[in-house]
Amino acid sequence: MKIRMERATVVFNIMGYALITILTVLCLLPFLLIVSGSFTPEIQIISKGFSLIPETFSLDAYKAAFSNPKQILDGYKVTIFITVVGTAVGLFLTSMAGFVLSRKDFKYRDQLSFFIYLTTLFSGGLIPWYILITKHLDLKDTYMALIVPTLLSAWNIILMKNFMKSIPDSIVESAKIDGAGEFTIYLKLILPLSGPGLATIGLFMALGYWNDWFMANLFITSESHYPLQFLLYKILASAAVLKTNVAGNLSPTFQPPAETLKMAAAVIATGPIVFLYPFVQRFFVKGLTIGAVKG
Repeated sequence: MKIRMERATVVFNIMGYALITILTVLCLLPFLLIVSGSFTPEIQIISKGFSLIPETFSLDAYKAAFSNPKQILDGYKVTIFITVVGTAVGLFLTSMAGFVLSRKDFKYRDQLSFFIYLTTLFSGGLIPWYILITKHLDLKDTYMALIVPTLLSAWNIILMKNFMKSIPDSIVESAKIDGAGEFTIYLKLILPLSGPGLATIGLFMALGYWNDWFMANLFITSESHYPLQFLLYKILASAAVLKTNVAGNLSPTFQPPAETLKMAAAVIATGPIVFLYPFVQRFFVKGLTIGAVKG
């Protein structure tokens, strides 16, 4: 038997899908413009501006970006390393903190939650933080300097705590009756049930580590430790200097790929991480909504 939808429902669905389609196109247009610009000759962008379809196809920007392929490959390796390690360790610590704060039998739960929340309002400042990382922890010019400073986030801990509060207490109580300890309950029961919350926070962490260049700017001096984002930043800075100081002394038809290099750098930097989102999208939406239900 075929069920017919009411006319109002049909109209609502059509309007909803149309609106979502328009928003999707508006979100895709800038990315398509970046990809198109990266394959456009510099002289064409200067004379005619950007276009969705380049009149002339050019790989000059990518040739400039990959002029030293080993350097780019090393940058990818560093970025992948800090993203994987930082996200994994950060998720482990954040989920443990969220588990403790979600337990009603933890005596100092409210006080500790308030202390964590307070750090989102006040901080010690950039200079004390820099001294802590470089002098007391002695992490300057190490991979740990790219991981440790952003390893834990108060907002992520609060989000994970709220998500774990949605897990029924009866699961923990039944495990205790069977003789399970706190860490066993956390590892074998709570973590498997926290997949959506872990995927949500893991995506935030992975994006943060992948896109970070500020930590390298502060703490890294060795080129072998440069992450991809900071390496591309240095390449773009060099291209800007070349355009300012050299181009005027050469043929007027010669244009260093400064603008197209920016587009190519954006594609190189964002391309791999974009493919991560489809794998966590279904967990991301569920984890974000469940974590926001309770305060």
